[in-house]
Amino acid sequence: MFINRSRNKSGTTSVRVLQKRGRNNVLVKSFGSSRDESEIERMVKQAREFIQRQTGTYYNLFNPPPEQDVEDFIEGLSNSQISIEGPEAVFGKLFDYVGYGAVDGLFRPLVLSRLVAPGSKLKTVDYLWRYNGVSYDVNRIYRYLDKLCSRKAGVEDIKAKIEQITFAHSAKVMGGCVDVVFYDITTLYFEASDEDDLRRTGYSKDGKFDCPQILLGLLITREGLPISYEIFEGDLSEKKTFIPLLKRAQQKFGFPSPIVVADAGLLSRKNIEDLVADGYEYIIGARLKNENANVKKKVLALNLTDGQAASIETDDGLRIVVSFTEKRRKKDAFNRAKGLQRLQEKVASGKVSKKHINNRGYNKYLRIEGEAAISIDLEAFEQDAAWDGIKGYVTNTKLPDEEVLANYHNLWFIERAFRMNKTDLRIRPMYHRLRNRIEGHICICFCAYVLQLEMERLLKAANSTITVEEARELVKTMYALTYTKPGHVKTSKTMLRMDPQQQELYRLVSEWVTRDLGNA
Repeated sequence: MFINRSRNKSGTTSVRVLQKRGRNNVLVKSFGSSRDESEIERMVKQAREFIQRQTGTYYNLFNPPPEQDVEDFIEGLSNSQISIEGPEAVFGKLFDYVGYGAVDGLFRPLVLSRLVAPGSKLKTVDYLWRYNGVSYDVNRIYRYLDKLCSRKAGVEDIKAKIEQITFAHSAKVMGGCVDVVFYDITTLYFEASDEDDLRRTGYSKDGKFDCPQILLGLLITREGLPISYEIFEGDLSEKKTFIPLLKRAQQKFGFPSPIVVADAGLLSRKNIEDLVADGYEYIIGARLKNENANVKKKVLALNLTDGQAASIETDDGLRIVVSFTEKRRKKDAFNRAKGLQRLQEKVASGKVSKKHINNRGYNKYLRIEGEAAISIDLEAFEQDAAWDGIKGYVTNTKLPDEEVLANYHNLWFIERAFRMNKTDLRIRPMYHRLRNRIEGHICICFCAYVLQLEMERLLKAANSTITVEEARELVKTMYALTYTKPGHVKTSKTMLRMDPQQQELYRLVSEWVTRDLGNA
C-alpha cells in the first residue's frame, strides 16, 4: 500500500491509499480532498497511520520504506515544517550562560528576536510566527512589558532580577573587581509630538529639538561590560543624572566606591563636590577653554609635543592632566575649517540673525557690526588654533598622567554601546507611550546588547575571523526540519547541515559554554 496525492481539475488535491495488484493500482481508502495545504497534510498523516495499522510495518534501516513512500514523504514537506533554529542554538546558549534563563515568560523570545530581527513588537510577532512557528498575540507582549518593569506592590520586580544577573556576570568576568566605572548619557527621541511626565523636549544629542525625548544613562566596567542603566525625564540636565545613577547602582549591587570616569558634559562644580563628599575618585573631561585666564595660560605654556602629557593645578586646587597629539591637532584644525566654511555660507545667504550669536559650537565666531550686520570674527578663529590637539582631564586620583589618559580613553566603550543599540539593535524608533513599556523595551535591548558583547568576547578569545555582525547573520540561516518518518507517528526535529562558518560558530559557542572560558 502507498499514499497517492492527485491533483483534480477543480484545483483540489485528493489523498488516497492505493495498493498495487498486478499491473493495476487499486483504491483501498480515500481520505478526501482539499485546497488547504494544512488540511492536505492532515489527510496524508491519516493515510500513513492507516497503512501502519493495516500492515503493522515500522520502517527502519533494515526495512527501508518503498521508493513511493519516500517520494510521498518528500512531496509532503512544507515551509511550515522549516524553522530558524540558529538564534536559539547559538545565542540561546549565551542567554543561559549569562544567567538570563532564570527569567520566565516572554523574556527569552523577545531578547533573541531583538538580536536577529529588531523591529516593532508587531514585526516581532510576525517574525516569531513566520520563522519559528510560534504564535503570540501582540497584546500579550505589551502585557509582559508592563509586568517586566512594574512598580506595583506585591508584583515581582523582574527588571531588578535581570539587573542582578547582568551585574553578577560582569563582576565574574572582571574577577570580582569593579574598581573603575564609566558613565555617559544619550538621548532617545519619539516621533510623537505629545509630552508627558517622562517624554519631554530638551537638549537633543540627535538634533531633534522639537521631539519629546528621554535620557538614557549607562554605567559600564573598564572592559566595556554593562553594570546598570537608568532612564530620566527628557528635559533633565544630564549633569543631574550622574550621581543618582551611581549611588543607586552601588546600593543595588554592593560594590565598593570605584574610580568614576565621565566626559566633559557631566563636569560641574556640584558634581565634583558631591563626588568628593561621597568619597569617590574621578576622572572627568575638562573644558579648558572655559577655565579662567590663569589656567589657560598654564595649559598653553606647557608646549607639549606629540604624545606628551603633563599636570597643572587650578586656582582652587584641582588637578588637570593635559595631553597633546598631532592626530587630534589635525582633526581639530579640519573641523574648525569646516565649521568656518559653514558659517561663511550662512552669513552670505543672509540666514544668520542675532539669535544665532552664542557660545555654542562655531557660532562663537559670529559678531555684530553696527546696528544689525552679522560678520565672522576671524581673529577669534585664528586664536583658537592654539588649542588644536590639546585635551584636559580633571581628576583627584593619584594615578600617573598616562594612566589617567588610558582610563579616560576607555569611554569609547560607552559611545560604541549607544551606537550599537541605536543602529544594530534599533532601540529607536520607539512605538511606546506608557512608561512601563518604554522601560521594558529598553530592558530587552539592554540584555540583547549584553549577549552581543558576550559573543564578541568569545570570538576574540578564540581568535576567530568571524565578527559579531557576521554571527548575527549566520544564525539567520541555521534551519531545523520538523517531520514524521514514513510509517511513523512520532514527530522528529533535526537541524539541517550547516555551512563551514556556521559549524565553526556553533562549535565555538558550545565550547565556550561547556568549558566556562569566561573565567580564563
